[in-house]
Amino acid sequence: MSRSLPSSPPGLRGRGLTFQLFIFIILPLVALLIAIPFGSLTLHSRAMRALVGERDERAVRAAAATFAEQLNHRAASLRGLALHATDKPNALADYEFLLPDFEGGLALFAADGVLTASSNSPELWRTRPAAELLARSAGQAEMQFSNAFADSAGGELMMMVAAAAPDGPTAVGAFSPSALARRVLADTFPAGDQTKAFLVDAEGRVLYQSDSADSESDTLRGNHPGVAEALRGESGTTYIAVGDSEHVVAYAPVALVGWALVIEEPWDMVDNPLLRTTQAAPLILIPILLFALIALGFGIRQIVQPLRALERQASELTWGRFEAAETPVGGIAEIRNLQAELSRMAQKVKASQQNLRGYLGAITAGQEDERRRLARELHDDTVQALVALDQRAQLAQMAAKREAPQAMERFAELREMIASLIEEVRRIIRALRPIYLEDLGLLSAIEMLARDLETASGARVNFSTSGQPRRLPSGHEIAIYRIVQEALNNAARYAEARSVNVAAVFEPTEFVIRVRDDGKGFPAPERVSALAASGHYGLMGMQERAELIGGRLTIASSPGAGTAIELRLRL
Repeated sequence: MSRSLPSSPPGLRGRGLTFQLFIFIILPLVALLIAIPFGSLTLHSRAMRALVGERDERAVRAAAATFAEQLNHRAASLRGLALHATDKPNALADYEFLLPDFEGGLALFAADGVLTASSNSPELWRTRPAAELLARSAGQAEMQFSNAFADSAGGELMMMVAAAAPDGPTAVGAFSPSALARRVLADTFPAGDQTKAFLVDAEGRVLYQSDSADSESDTLRGNHPGVAEALRGESGTTYIAVGDSEHVVAYAPVALVGWALVIEEPWDMVDNPLLRTTQAAPLILIPILLFALIALGFGIRQIVQPLRALERQASELTWGRFEAAETPVGGIAEIRNLQAELSRMAQKVKASQQNLRGYLGAITAGQEDERRRLARELHDDTVQALVALDQRAQLAQMAAKREAPQAMERFAELREMIASLIEEVRRIIRALRPIYLEDLGLLSAIEMLARDLETASGARVNFSTSGQPRRLPSGHEIAIYRIVQEALNNAARYAEARSVNVAAVFEPTEFVIRVRDDGKGFPAPERVSALAASGHYGLMGMQERAELIGGRLTIASSPGAGTAIELRLRL
């Protein structure tokens, strides 16, 4: 884990109010507003699709039943004519009222198939395929229908129906399936651009189609969806895609003659315009959504964004950047008042911190003065006394050499102890008052620190410099020296480092010094205030010294990964 002291404040924790408003309010509301209208449109469309299909299926079944009823009526009328003709040879004149149902005319045939009477030209009846129909009708109680044929009179498709009297004549009527279909379907399925109705016989020929101008051929009509099913005697509905719309196809058989009746129409055009208008009723929620978005935008602009800016300012204040609270954040009056209070508090904290730093600076200066005084006294008094003591021990050693040779070894040990004591006192003097710093400069003093640490701890210390060295103000140099001294002591005493690298860099506008070790490391706290609470008083002192000279101290460390300390000072 790595921490920087001080560094840019960390980003906002979590996603913030804007993200929460979007996730928990706006997004569900948008999803709901989309789901309601489009869901209702989908459900309505499905319901209307099924409803139109059921309606058309019932209608086509009813139409097929009407066809069967009309055909039965015609057959029954012909049976009556045949029975009447058994007793009255000129019975055809009494049944002229049937001619509207039989556009192709009526005819009476004897049992041997000879034409005996007709309502129209006998020559026309001789051109029609009546022989097969008469053969099937002979001796049959049921009516018989012929296949459709092109009539020689005008080329129109016609059909004949025959009914024979027992041991009597056979009455035959010719009618147009197209005319019959127009009568049956005129009211239920009026001809139009959208609705298509057509009648197909067992051979796949189109007997009637409502859209006579349609470009679809008779063959294609015979292969139209629903035709094959109806010819098999089935009824039902199916749906086909036609361009960008979907058509419902309802089909039913006319079992009496083996016809297929098919109705096709785009089901969405059947929808009532008022119902289509009500489908869009949920879309009225869209203005509500727009109003909510406007309100959210106002809230974000006037409340959320100012609060986030105020949060960033408060975070900056925790790092000692008091001028951040002076930047206006805008927003509603309550937020502006809150910022004003925060700014006043920042000024008070800044003044208190400046007073504290002045006090710490005075203490630090007094501490350095006291160290210099102690170092001077130790150098002028204690070291000189130890040197004099060493000289006297040397004279005593020389005298004892002549009178008591056995005391030579004792005096040698005493002199070694005195020399060691002198060196220790001098080390203490260097620690209290870095003589090399005043005489030779910052780099030489730091190099001596590195050598002392290498001698005392056994750790390998590498010291390097780059750039054009220059002297810094005395207060700056002593502060930098103390920071490096504390960093090296921590590396040897607490980190148990085996290797330490010290690098000093003189840049054109900045001085940088780095101390990096391979020791145990520690969890670096995020803020300076946490240093004392976690027991890192030495680090807190380094931070205070850096701030006193206007430097920026960075501490990066994590357990097991060593520690890196960097000080940057603008020149």
